[in-house]
Amino acid sequence: MNGMALDRVDPEAAQSAEPGLGLWDAVSLVVGIVVGASIFRTAPVVFQNSGGPWQALAAWVLGGALSVVGALCYGELATTYARNGGDYEYLTQAYGRWAGFLFGWTQLVAVWTASVGMMAYAFGDYGVRLMGLGQAATVWLAAAAVVGVAAVNLAGVAAGKWTQNVLTVAKVLGLVGIVAAGLWAATSANGLSAEAVFHIAPSIEKEKAGAASASFGLAMVFVLYAYGGWNDAAFVAAEVRDRRRNLPLALVGGVAAVTLIYLAVNAAYLAALGFDGASASQTPAADALATALGTRASQLASLLVMISALGAINGMIFTGSRVFAAFGRDHRLFHWLGRRERSAGSPGMAVAAQAGVTLAMIFAVGTPEGQRAINAAFARLNLRAIPWKDYHGGFETLLAATAPVFWALFLAVGAGLIVLRFKHPRRKRPFAVPWYPLPPLAFCTTCGFMLYSSIVYAQWLVLLGLAPVALGIVLYAATHVRSRDALPRSG
Repeated sequence: MNGMALDRVDPEAAQSAEPGLGLWDAVSLVVGIVVGASIFRTAPVVFQNSGGPWQALAAWVLGGALSVVGALCYGELATTYARNGGDYEYLTQAYGRWAGFLFGWTQLVAVWTASVGMMAYAFGDYGVRLMGLGQAATVWLAAAAVVGVAAVNLAGVAAGKWTQNVLTVAKVLGLVGIVAAGLWAATSANGLSAEAVFHIAPSIEKEKAGAASASFGLAMVFVLYAYGGWNDAAFVAAEVRDRRRNLPLALVGGVAAVTLIYLAVNAAYLAALGFDGASASQTPAADALATALGTRASQLASLLVMISALGAINGMIFTGSRVFAAFGRDHRLFHWLGRRERSAGSPGMAVAAQAGVTLAMIFAVGTPEGQRAINAAFARLNLRAIPWKDYHGGFETLLAATAPVFWALFLAVGAGLIVLRFKHPRRKRPFAVPWYPLPPLAFCTTCGFMLYSSIVYAQWLVLLGLAPVALGIVLYAATHVRSRDALPRSG
């Protein structure tokens, strides 16, 4: 490779601390990241658009099956290219440095950090409800969550993984409590009859008859959103012990565990609230607990959402920092991101950078003042103001804008598996995806559907999401094409 090396240790050696993550740690990352706040927010939308209780449950099963297909693809990629970085590494191997650079850059300044920020805002939103604080405190609780989790991860790999394990166990126990509450409500003297549980309101029945396929497609968009993050264990591939065995097991096993959790929780919503009630509820977990245990029990739901969001934040900061560290080790402009703290074993600068960008987003797009400032900047550029309210707030708007980029990159990874089969035909593959090429083709089809759906949903906001991509192209051209400013890499 062209490029002048910095005086530093070998990139693989720099990032390959003694693997400290076992199978349970990797599964905990998958479950902890995937089961965030989405299961508490998306379930009513899925019920509304599925057309019936059995169709809704089938949507969650289908989402799990599609995610398992993707997990099989990632099992091959993660064991064949076992360097830390996940998607960053696979895109670099398949298409070249430019693809990895664009992925790392867009994840740092928009996509990944926006996801962390949204979970932080969910933590703050439910924290305000639980503690009876004013709405203005939401942003400060969100910021505190990011700072606290970043501090834990700066303390080292052990602190990050144990925090993840504890939070994952706590959220799973909480979800088991919701399932138990649903069963209690269904079997109690005042419980809903079977007819009431499966009753479909006339308005939903009419929609089911008129546009069933379109509505179910929208339901699947939210289902697949709720499954997002299952691939993140691949980001820490180099830190997983016996990765040839444990990574595929963690990816597939983690998705299977999430599918069972989602099915059980949605069945509990149906048992406690009925199909009509679950479709109409804005807070199904709180309403299910209130039905079974009384109104005060709804506070437990707020606590559970906070724990779930905190677990997702920790998992994303833990895995995301490895992506940005790998990105920094390969590109001179961001070489400082690749520094790993010797005493803690964690990529400290990547953790700090990720937290810093997320905090900037929290105050920029999560507050009225920040939104007004952004719209004022747009006005100076003769651009229309962002319709924040149309997308339910700041972070939802940002995610709507960046979702097409996310799914385009995901699609590129799926296609990359096929590219790498041709590009490196003799490379040893400790785990080869079964029934090739059907799984990667199915995965690419799913990503293509989600890409189309996200563009339809975002509309002109797609241009906002493409802004960091365009800036990344300019940065890459300025630092690599002319000066060939890239660090040599191995592996």
